[in-house]
Amino acid sequence: MELYEYTVHELAEKLASGEITSESLVKSYFNRIKEKDEQVKAYVLLLEESAIKKAKEIDEKRKSGEKLGKFAGIPIGIKDNMCIKDTKTTCSSKMLENFVSPYDATVIEKLNDENMIYIGKLNMDEFAMGGSTEYSAFFKTHNPWNLDTVPGGSSGGSAAAVAADIAPWTLRK
Repeated sequence: MELYEYTVHELAEKLASGEITSESLVKSYFNRIKEKDEQVKAYVLLLEESAIKKAKEIDEKRKSGEKLGKFAGIPIGIKDNMCIKDTKTTCSSKMLENFVSPYDATVIEKLNDENMIYIGKLNMDEFAMGGSTEYSAFFKTHNPWNLDTVPGGSSGGSAAAVAADIAPWTLRK
């Protein structure tokens, strides 16, 4: 079984036992993203470099015996309407195409406290105003189970990412 095929709870157990590392897990997801996202189009922004760096940091913390949250080191996709400091947040709109957030949203601060690893920002209907993820200013997201259909919305990128095994879980609202 590939790492991206396990549940979040199974991944947490494998990380805690030392069976896998956060770095290997994150790299597994990026390999899967490179394989599948060209057809699905769930991600508007990938954060591969920072995700791998964070995974290595968490692996070192775990190795040194530092107390970590239960889900520390597990990657997560973030809907593109939630601000991550120093990261583009476009709300899938051309109006915000170059907006880089100067702060973290409160929910991101809480995830930071848990040592979560952000693997990318997920497509959505522009400004979350739609029900199909066809109305992103960048591209339409496809349902990975039938590429001729939509995944729903406005969190279609989030839904498609989990369904395609290109994120173990996502944050959407």
